[in-house]
Amino acid sequence: MSKLKLSDLKTSVPFLEECEDWRRIEKGYSDDEKYIVTHAESKQKALLKLFKISDYTAKQTEYEILYHMKQLDVKCSRPLDFGKLHNVDKGYMLLTYIEGDDASDELPNCSEEEQYRIGLEAGEQLRKMHQLHAPIHLSSWYDRFYPKQKHYIETYKACGVRLEHDSRLISFIEAHLPLAKQRPNLFQHDDFHVGNLVIQDRKLAGVIDFNRFDWGDPIHEFLKVGMFSSEVSIPFSKGQIAAYHQHQEPDESFWKLYSLYLAMCMFSSVVWILKVKPDELSQMVDKVNRVLDDHDYFTSIQPSWYNK
Repeated sequence: MSKLKLSDLKTSVPFLEECEDWRRIEKGYSDDEKYIVTHAESKQKALLKLFKISDYTAKQTEYEILYHMKQLDVKCSRPLDFGKLHNVDKGYMLLTYIEGDDASDELPNCSEEEQYRIGLEAGEQLRKMHQLHAPIHLSSWYDRFYPKQKHYIETYKACGVRLEHDSRLISFIEAHLPLAKQRPNLFQHDDFHVGNLVIQDRKLAGVIDFNRFDWGDPIHEFLKVGMFSSEVSIPFSKGQIAAYHQHQEPDESFWKLYSLYLAMCMFSSVVWILKVKPDELSQMVDKVNRVLDDHDYFTSIQPSWYNK
């Protein structure tokens, strides 16, 4: 818990001069400190993020991304203020607050039709995001993606945890890796799943947590459907895929890339959880095993839930 007091921040963040309430958000894996703050007069709520000053440049880029999202009419927080705190070795980002509840909590309370419709809304928002092109100086998706994935597999092999039939997974990945060449270099939210979507009145209120954004193949976004969203709601997951493809059936190239990225995620998920939350390893392995069952250890490029 931060030792900072609201009074410590008022000289740096004008919005907080008339703030009547602030509440810490504990949920999530981010290193940022997050608070819901409420303006005394207007009652406007805002999201305040505090971050390490060493992350200032990266956070500034994240903040600028939200301006682009506003121009693309994406349902997400709007940028309000950004800067450094006085006399504290931290930076801050102030955003509009999206009212509602996590889709991961709310979708099970919705009918299947409602879940599907919310999935359609999510797919439409993802299409809007993917209109943003990577900076021209950035190297290709494959040149950045391949070394990272190679490192994950090597780290996995040395971590002491073993997935069943992992050699079959590695063979599948090696056979399909060339498909990732010559792919588009577009904006990636890179954590687009039901845990980062907000629902209000059984409608999609917005997308949150852009802190992991990246640039590359837009199909890479869909591995989170396999890992997380489909576990919560299959109708939602189908709706997201349908709307993104403008209600046309995804072609084989989509499913091949989807399964390639998801297969790679089996290894990176183990490596990531051991680094960030090792006490949650068993839960992560359960997710991985569910995905492996969905794809019969990637003998099938389409997940079994998709055709149910």
